[in-house]
Amino acid sequence: MNREKWLSECIRKLRNDFVETGFVLPDKIRASCSWPSRGGLARKSRTLGEAWPSKRSGDNTFEVFVSPTLTDPAEVSATLVHELCHCAVGLECRHKGNFRTCAKRIGLEGKMTATNAGKELAERLSILTAEIGPYPHAALDGGYAPPKQTTRMRKVTCESCGCVARMTRKWLDEVGPPVCACGIQMREQEAAE
Repeated sequence: MNREKWLSECIRKLRNDFVETGFVLPDKIRASCSWPSRGGLARKSRTLGEAWPSKRSGDNTFEVFVSPTLTDPAEVSATLVHELCHCAVGLECRHKGNFRTCAKRIGLEGKMTATNAGKELAERLSILTAEIGPYPHAALDGGYAPPKQTTRMRKVTCESCGCVARMTRKWLDEVGPPVCACGIQMREQEAAE
């Protein structure tokens, strides 16, 4: 079983729970372990999940993303439930109105933009995820960001001896990188994207 099948199985098992709240999940929902479009690497208020409306999908399917920083089945499934509430009521509700009603009925608690599973929902999700099995995913450390060149001076290095120098972009464009003292042509180090 892969992550997407695990998430799909959670959705399948949660459908009746949503019916009991008075909100029905759409037939077409696809879930995956992926970075949300923004906030997935934020230091404060990191986005753990995201739902996209069916009208944005080429095959009219709601798309749900669960952050790859999550590995605990309880957290993953609680995040999934939050995003499924968006699918059940429509994303135009944001975190108010019918979303709030649906979230409370299903058992989510706390601030509506950052919910957690209440006691009963946590117990239900524990049973549900035990039936499905372990979440087949290892955490992806979201703290990594390649270093960016912050100076106007560009770094040039010698691949032979490792000598480092800095030059302006103008000089590199007009003259080119220098020859190192060891006799090897230095090369501009590519800036991180």
